[in-house]
Amino acid sequence: MARPRKFDEERAVEAAMHAFWAAGYEATSTEDLCRATGLGRSSIYNTFKSKRDLFDRALRHYTTVKTARVLAALEGDAPVRDKVRALFEQILQGDADEVGCLVVNTSVELAPRDPGIAALLRRDYDVRFTALRTVLDTARRTGEIAADKDPGQLAHFVITTISGMQVSASAGADRATLRQVAGAALGAL
Repeated sequence: MARPRKFDEERAVEAAMHAFWAAGYEATSTEDLCRATGLGRSSIYNTFKSKRDLFDRALRHYTTVKTARVLAALEGDAPVRDKVRALFEQILQGDADEVGCLVVNTSVELAPRDPGIAALLRRDYDVRFTALRTVLDTARRTGEIAADKDPGQLAHFVITTISGMQVSASAGADRATLRQVAGAALGAL
């Protein structure tokens, strides 16, 4: 009979997510994961099989949570500029220990050489892109944005701006600077 687990797997995944988010996949050691999760090495490997398996679960958790926040910001009847502003505010109001973005970091660190990670990130991007393009297309049809604006191009632009803001925040940009970037992007709508 297998021994019952004495820890919450989802909490361990959340803790590992923060460790990977802070240091990246390569730089996060098994010891770092043990410290972050409070688990011993054998518990980590017995439960998650490998560092990579734990990373995959942590990245999936991250994309699920963050994409849900994006989709929630795009719901409702608010004007499109308010919805996009809410996306930028998610970065501007982020916790001090949540600088940057695990998706952006992973896109740079692993996606170029890992087709599985690249596919996961592409699916996540596509979900956010489709939702944003739909909102922007509706805004164009109702006259909130100019008829000559392409909703797909604007959706790519907004997502790229968000990624750039996250990279800038990681590099030390202050909120005033990030607010200026957000303002310029809103002006493009």
